[in-house]
Amino acid sequence: MSEPKIIVLDDEQALHMRAAEEIAHLSGEAICTHAEFTFCLSGGSTPAAVYELLGSRFLLSVDWNEVHFFWGDERCVPPDDPMSNYAMTQRTMLSKLPIKPSQVHRIRGEEPPAAAAQAYEVEIASHFGGAGFPHFDLTLMGLGDNSHTASLFPHNPALHETERVALAVEVDDPTQRHRVTLTAPVFNNAANVIFLVSGAGKAQAVWNILKGPHNPDEFPAQLIAPAKGELIWLLDRAAASKIS
Repeated sequence: MSEPKIIVLDDEQALHMRAAEEIAHLSGEAICTHAEFTFCLSGGSTPAAVYELLGSRFLLSVDWNEVHFFWGDERCVPPDDPMSNYAMTQRTMLSKLPIKPSQVHRIRGEEPPAAAAQAYEVEIASHFGGAGFPHFDLTLMGLGDNSHTASLFPHNPALHETERVALAVEVDDPTQRHRVTLTAPVFNNAANVIFLVSGAGKAQAVWNILKGPHNPDEFPAQLIAPAKGELIWLLDRAAASKIS
């Protein structure tokens, strides 16, 4: 594994812009290389601002006809629920893009969690042409203040999963305990992984992952270390304040 590339931007707006630029660039590379761009999305307020840019200022910078959208995790709620990662992405970006329904591969959060996880594994295998871990061109990831990423929470059994692509999990979050998440081996099989982190409230978590002792049970985002892909951390100065 190569060392992560850490890029610190002046403020949150600069972070959003740089992220949109990176996504547009990587989409072009992937489409030129193998005629599609498989994009695994993250929830959260920082990605939401990036998605808004992609659906407006960067609308003509990406060949959207060749993009397939997936999600790293989802709360077990209906697709129009305010807590849904899909709903947030639909509102901020997907509704503005010239895409077909077949390009959107959502996690069916309205179904029972175990069934939703299994159905998502089938959906991914169908698109990527077989079982095993998919090879996303780009996975976006966020970071919780407890050092979790996707729905991989501290001390959750899902952290030790090595075979499944997607799992139903119950996490320590009172807003929505039941979720479906991709597993760490899936994220680590991506060609590119970008963490988007902003705000002083995430500074300690950033330090935990990048500078702290290796303890993935306590700091789950430490699990994300692609063996062959590139790992980029995009941070604003507030989020990077403890590692500068």
